[in-house]
Amino acid sequence: MLTEKQKELLLFIHERMQDKGVPPSFDEMKDALDLKSKSGIHRLITALVERGFIRRLPHRARAIEVIRLPENQTAPSAAAASTAAARRPDLSVIEGSRPREFAAPPSTIIDGRTVSVPVMGRIAAGTPISAIQNHSHDIACPPDLLTNGEHFALEVKGDSMIEAGILDGDIVIIRRCNTAENGDIVVALVEQEEATLKRLRKKSTTIALEAANPEFKTRIFGPDQVDIQGRLVGLMRRF
Repeated sequence: MLTEKQKELLLFIHERMQDKGVPPSFDEMKDALDLKSKSGIHRLITALVERGFIRRLPHRARAIEVIRLPENQTAPSAAAASTAAARRPDLSVIEGSRPREFAAPPSTIIDGRTVSVPVMGRIAAGTPISAIQNHSHDIACPPDLLTNGEHFALEVKGDSMIEAGILDGDIVIIRRCNTAENGDIVVALVEQEEATLKRLRKKSTTIALEAANPEFKTRIFGPDQVDIQGRLVGLMRRF
């Protein structure tokens, strides 16, 4: 399954190749998807290669070939692709949080023992995926898991945080905030595109998103590449 940005890039590349016979440049891709830097394009390209939608061709300029498109999907016009970001609804639970406030339904006290917390989609603990802003249901949460402020819940997808006791399928309880301390486990938005759950490390002018699984590398970013969307305060697991 592709994220919205991955699908948008794939269709833009396909349409440009159909039109001009060569893929767009990375600058053109960046502008078309309204990303701040080409590093986001590199990550999207890698994800499309890993999922078998495109492949890299050696010893050729702009060496990208589209292998297949998503099922029942046709390519948009170049103009449609380049303006898609402006028209696209806010699908990510954390996308666009600076200009727009994240509007999760408020937690509701059910009785003295439980509080209803909205589940707002999935968060990646592995290869970053989109966290869908879709209030699918509520969960009953013990009040002692919550702190002051607004809370929402996300389903964990992946195993990069297993040594922190966070497993695939767990429900994490997140307190909404835009700052965190070193060592906190946070919901982070990378390049306004990728949502992930990682441990935060700050050093000088860099931000590290650290996994709790030796099979995953720590990712290093500049301060303008990562936005904190919330801090882990609790976890619920079904057996």
